[in-house]
Amino acid sequence: MTKKFWLSTLVIFVLAMATDFVLHGLILKGDYGQLPNLMRTEADSQHYIGWMILAHVLISGAFVWIYQRGREDKPFLSQGLRFGFVIALLTVVPTYLIYYVVEPMPGLLVAKQIGFDLLRTLILGVVVAGMNK
Repeated sequence: MTKKFWLSTLVIFVLAMATDFVLHGLILKGDYGQLPNLMRTEADSQHYIGWMILAHVLISGAFVWIYQRGREDKPFLSQGLRFGFVIALLTVVPTYLIYYVVEPMPGLLVAKQIGFDLLRTLILGVVVAGMNK
């Protein structure tokens, strides 16, 4: 694994954690607050932050690794958007749809989660493509 891999992984990790916080900790906080029997409280969640960090380390490393092996000699912007879109179809969309089936999640919340996380994954795709031209 190269220096570019590790630097890209670090940047994607920081960006993924930050955007997750903005998305789920700020934008959707009110929506989650309406599900007290489904979601952990903020205080309770803090006990599990290590698992959140581990999840983002794994996501970031895999995201960069997959991108580096599949990139083509094409403009980075379109390649990054395509990569982010495909990753979202592989991860974001099915995950939230499955949660919707097995948990009593409101449909509007699921739509917001999918939309915001799709946008987030597109951004991450462009960033990783830009770093790995």
